[in-house]
Amino acid sequence: MRSPQNTATPLARSGFVRGRLVGAAAIAFAVLVVIENLVVLAGSPTYASPIKEVLAFHAEHRGSVAIAVGLQALYVPLLLGFLTGLHGLVERRGGAGADWSRLAVAAGASFSAVFAFYAVLWDGVVLSAGNLAEPSPELELAWHMHAAAFALALPALGTTFIGAALATHESKLTPRWQLLLGVAGGGLLIAAGAANLAIADGSTLLLFVGVPGYFAWMVWLLATGVRLVRARTADRPSNA
Repeated sequence: MRSPQNTATPLARSGFVRGRLVGAAAIAFAVLVVIENLVVLAGSPTYASPIKEVLAFHAEHRGSVAIAVGLQALYVPLLLGFLTGLHGLVERRGGAGADWSRLAVAAGASFSAVFAFYAVLWDGVVLSAGNLAEPSPELELAWHMHAAAFALALPALGTTFIGAALATHESKLTPRWQLLLGVAGGGLLIAAGAANLAIADGSTLLLFVGVPGYFAWMVWLLATGVRLVRARTADRPSNA
């Protein structure tokens, strides 16, 4: 008959592996987003840029956009894997914060659905730009809808951020400063998304409100991912 100590060892090892996988997914997601925005799309137009600049960039950088959309196809599953894995960790630690982690999973799924629409519209912008010498009404409409889809995804991402931050804090997976970062950053994302029409019309609101929230999300993901990867076990509360 197996003793309780022998049984506990595989369970602890299982929790350690699970925590590391969840943390690795968070780190991988954040790294792919950073690579997409700071390397692949360096110098790309903003939603406030003149439509002629939008046309010129997409006509000349079709390959860059193709790589960016390909990265998005990779990091959406990573996000969903991180959120569902995080929910499992929270439940295994006694369930404190489980309701918040469920909210994060639901909001993350909503974000992924809207983000898929955003990526498809981006493909439409690139395909339209390749055949034009001057901006057309169809290109301009596709670009504005692309911006609107991104803005609409922000409230879902902000809700994901807040839910995940509250869940990890209540289950003692993360310290208090990450909770404050999550609530503040998620609030900025929700506020930016509320101005959906303004962003679609070329407002700079996204730059001053949405981007700081998006940056806070990256910082939180990296900090959480590193914490989970380095933890001895994610199955029991930490005193850290």
